[in-house]
Amino acid sequence: MSLWNWSGFFSYLFNPFLLGGVVTTIWLTAVSLVAGLVLGFGIAMMRRSNIRIVKMIAKAYIWLFRGTPLLVQLIVIYTALPVIGIRFSVTEAALLGLSLNEAAYLAEIIRSGIEAVSEGQSRAGRALGMTERQIMRKIIMPQAFRIIIPPLGNSVNGLLKTTSVTSVISMEELLRRTQILIQERFMVLELFAVAAIYYLLLTTLWDLIQVRIERHFGQSDSRLTLSEKR
Repeated sequence: MSLWNWSGFFSYLFNPFLLGGVVTTIWLTAVSLVAGLVLGFGIAMMRRSNIRIVKMIAKAYIWLFRGTPLLVQLIVIYTALPVIGIRFSVTEAALLGLSLNEAAYLAEIIRSGIEAVSEGQSRAGRALGMTERQIMRKIIMPQAFRIIIPPLGNSVNGLLKTTSVTSVISMEELLRRTQILIQERFMVLELFAVAAIYYLLLTTLWDLIQVRIERHFGQSDSRLTLSEKR
């Protein structure tokens, strides 16, 4: 008896049900990334605050969400919070868990990017009469963003695969839909192979996009350097 069914494998390569899971994986990644960036930026600013309690809250947040598995966080959000009257749908719980977890990592990426910009840049902005907000928006963040791009791109790559963890709360992304078909058709190896190919295609596509983004901002840096020399 063959352990591999080639016809079954090829029949599921373009299965609409699995393709729907791919779409869900993509928008889960996109929404969680945007939410994580917004929250992560706020936490990064709190980490840099001169107010001790604010800095401690930010550190505690990062410590908690980086130090515990996303799987546990999702289970707490979806199954434990209803005990105290806080209920979320599967989609809401998945987005909330992914966003909160991602924000902890992005906060450190953003903070390190900001702190990598020379303090002299801020002093020059103050000498020109700029406010702290203007210095952050017009001087520091554009330079920090170029530093942040590579690790941020790696986070997107990881997040595409991390969305599979939401299958534990029955979020019907790619992995969950693969599991549903396995229960119906009993083609374990074939369906997991198809899912792996989809994940590989998604991460490869993002790698190509990331290279173009890094190249674009690298060229921007080069043009800026040449203009400064002139």
